[in-house]
Amino acid sequence: MIRVQTFRLAPPRPPRTFAGAVGWLFGLLAAGVALVFGALFAVATAVAVALFAVVAGVLVFAARLFGGRRPRPAAASASAADAIIDAHKVGDQWVAYGWDRQGR
Repeated sequence: MIRVQTFRLAPPRPPRTFAGAVGWLFGLLAAGVALVFGALFAVATAVAVALFAVVAGVLVFAARLFGGRRPRPAAASASAADAIIDAHKVGDQWVAYGWDRQGR
């Protein structure tokens, strides 16, 4: 009878020892500590972004509230609406005389 020897594709397992179990425990402990630090850094980053957004919002609100605004032009009076403007056609364009914007 012919016997076919089977081969494992993975390397052979080392024997289970106390040092191997302690190594696994320290590995799990290190992974847990890394997970906690990662979560804390994520929370700290989220708080920093939220604080930045709040401060920016307060600054924009204060700028809008206390910022200098241009004075709006006063409403045109009735006499200005009745004013007559003298205009002449010069070439292809109309030229107005006696009219100019006030407060330039």
